[in-house]
Amino acid sequence: MACHGLAEMPINPRIPPERRRVEIVAFPDVQLLDATGPYQVLATANDLARQAGRPLPYAVKLVAPMAGAVTSSSGMTLFAESLPLQQEPIDTLIVAGGPGTRSACDDPVLLDWLVARASAARRVTSVCTGAFVLATAGLLDGRRATTHWSRCAELAARFPAIHVEQDPIYINDGTIWTSAGVTAGIDMALALVEADLGRMVATLIARWLVVFAKRPGGQAQFSAGLALSGSDNTFDRLHDWMKQNLRGNLAVPALAEQAGMSERSFLRHYRQVTGLTPARAVERVRVEAARQALGATSLPIKRIARDCGFGTEETMRRSFMRVLAVPPHEYRERFPV
Repeated sequence: MACHGLAEMPINPRIPPERRRVEIVAFPDVQLLDATGPYQVLATANDLARQAGRPLPYAVKLVAPMAGAVTSSSGMTLFAESLPLQQEPIDTLIVAGGPGTRSACDDPVLLDWLVARASAARRVTSVCTGAFVLATAGLLDGRRATTHWSRCAELAARFPAIHVEQDPIYINDGTIWTSAGVTAGIDMALALVEADLGRMVATLIARWLVVFAKRPGGQAQFSAGLALSGSDNTFDRLHDWMKQNLRGNLAVPALAEQAGMSERSFLRHYRQVTGLTPARAVERVRVEAARQALGATSLPIKRIARDCGFGTEETMRRSFMRVLAVPPHEYRERFPV
């Protein structure tokens, strides 16, 4: 790290007399970055403190139901300690995700340990599909939470007591933190450091790791599609028709007629089923079509805006900012043809 960067560290950083104890929970088939991403963020916080001659802020360990080698889903092996005694002091508990969460959710010993360990922790977090483990343990009931974009609908369907949000990179709901998929665990870990030690330290870590201190946009920009999720398939045919008529009249009267309902009944039922107003749904359909065109063709943005029913490039830009939090030209740069 550059000397001037170390010099920027606060003279009186908010570091308690004792190091904050952090446990990252792994299991067979854990997603490698879910565990190592947050671990590296916290390790870098220690590295910076060590180089600056200051107390180390974190004591981090990887733990698992069985001590020893833990094979990740990528095939790389990690070495974990056994699960600590439930009553031992702890600051932060981080549950990683990955394909192995399906088995972890069926492990009563691990789930019981998590419930007890969570009661001893100042905060409890999950990375990616680690949210399913917390949910199965009942630790997310009544909370806002997120997970990998591809599993948000499943999390919401399996655990209706959880308020699942599909777009945030991470969510902090009181003492519970959850993050989106894989590298989002790094974003969340940086936010944890910022909460503990201040923004300057978190920013220095981000610079050292060459990542965003605050990632622009949400995870919708990475997902395969902006699905119009609903509790049933009542409006599937309508949505297909909308996609085929992007440049046509998609106002409420036209949509209600296509759905075979009165406008009043359509407005009520549509929002009940999809959670969106018709206007917001039309916007999402058009943004999705434009996003696919930006990533799969070299057509001018103005042409795409017209073809997708936005009319003008500026209208499309405003919709992209509202839905994806990134403008069209930046989206194309991030996901080129």
